[in-house]
Amino acid sequence: MVADDLAVEGEPRKGSPGARWTALLPLSLATFTGTLANTIVNVPLSMIMDELGVPVPAGSLLVVGFTVTFAVLLPISGWLGDRYGHRRVLMAATVLLGLASATAALAHGLPALVAIRAAQGAATAAILPTVMSLIARLFEGAGRARALSVWAAMNGIGQAAGPTVGGTLATALGWRAVFWPILPLGLASAVMAFRMVPRDRPRAVPLEWRGAVPLTLAAGFGLMAASAVAPLGLASPAVWGGALAGVLAGVVFLLAERGRKDAFLPPRLLLEVRYLRSCLTVLAQMFCLGASLLGVPLYLTTERDVPTMTAGFLLLCLPLAMSLLAPVVGILLGRLGARPVLRTGLVLLVGGQALVGAVLTTLYGVPLLLVALLVTGTGVALVQTPAANGATRSRAGRYGAGLGLFNLLRFGGSALGAAWVAAVLDQGLGYGVVFAGCAAIAALGLLGSFAGADPA
Repeated sequence: MVADDLAVEGEPRKGSPGARWTALLPLSLATFTGTLANTIVNVPLSMIMDELGVPVPAGSLLVVGFTVTFAVLLPISGWLGDRYGHRRVLMAATVLLGLASATAALAHGLPALVAIRAAQGAATAAILPTVMSLIARLFEGAGRARALSVWAAMNGIGQAAGPTVGGTLATALGWRAVFWPILPLGLASAVMAFRMVPRDRPRAVPLEWRGAVPLTLAAGFGLMAASAVAPLGLASPAVWGGALAGVLAGVVFLLAERGRKDAFLPPRLLLEVRYLRSCLTVLAQMFCLGASLLGVPLYLTTERDVPTMTAGFLLLCLPLAMSLLAPVVGILLGRLGARPVLRTGLVLLVGGQALVGAVLTTLYGVPLLLVALLVTGTGVALVQTPAANGATRSRAGRYGAGLGLFNLLRFGGSALGAAWVAAVLDQGLGYGVVFAGCAAIAALGLLGSFAGADPA
């Protein structure tokens, strides 16, 4: 039997607390499934390219095709949830993700596989803002902070499991097997959502194309420019041209939406202190995470000749720290408040990234590297949940497009962090510069956390 209708913002939430926490199960599973689908091809990438007979650099399209499609569609996907119901969109997205994964296991040729990965990215784009919107409607106050800490834990577990599961399945059963787990997980998420998640009421929100199109183009051009840094170099016209096109599209969005009552996402809401602070801090956090997930294993495998599997296991402590600490962060939010927890996390990120840089340049040793990664993972855990909580409590967070943009900045930050690693190493500046830059970005995030006072 399906639960009562889900309350919209400002209305009492229906159903018992137990039923709300039960509804969190399919939301957590959907989050885990989407994150797993994103990262599961990273380790077996060279194996896939060998069998398809294409160079490994071309294989980056399997990663870029997913992440760019995913990120670009996040704001539009948030609007879809508002327009057709977040529960309904979530079920459709998880089914699409599962079916696309089953198709990927049968694909022949790189173009078909890239197209299917783009379909997976589109489905995952609909999952994240939808899950956050449903959590915001199911929970409030301290309960919302705890629920978002579970959501953050599922993100961390998915990031930890993806490379490990992908490498294990590919080694034992061949690379096509890496797509198998997503089908049952996606279908299970859809069935559980149908039975456990309360219906929410669709809203007759028209799609305001004058705002939606330039915002989507700004995201697309910006992320494609960041993704092109590694293969083309920082000085490439494609990189600078894409970045400039992204900035211009963003300006068009602001001009087109300013003062419109039917705006896709009112620009004035983006300047609300709570939302702006959440976006800036999560961008800094994900920048450091993206740089660490690329830079550390790259250093280990190229500079220290550490086997790929060993490097993966060493890196595992970072997302595991994120996952294990996420529930603790939910408790801390209720006791200490969001801003002290957020700032502590950013301080740890500054220190952790500086320590990673020191270890990779002058102090190399496995125990000290593990300490640096654990400090970084702890910092990420302490930032992620309060930032997400602040975004859902903001006025922009009442728009699906607002939560979509928040998630876009999350994953855009990760892409920028990876691009930063590629750009610095391409100039021969070394890993010390890479992680000094990351520490500086985290410090800017810390400075931004002191901006303004929250609305009453």
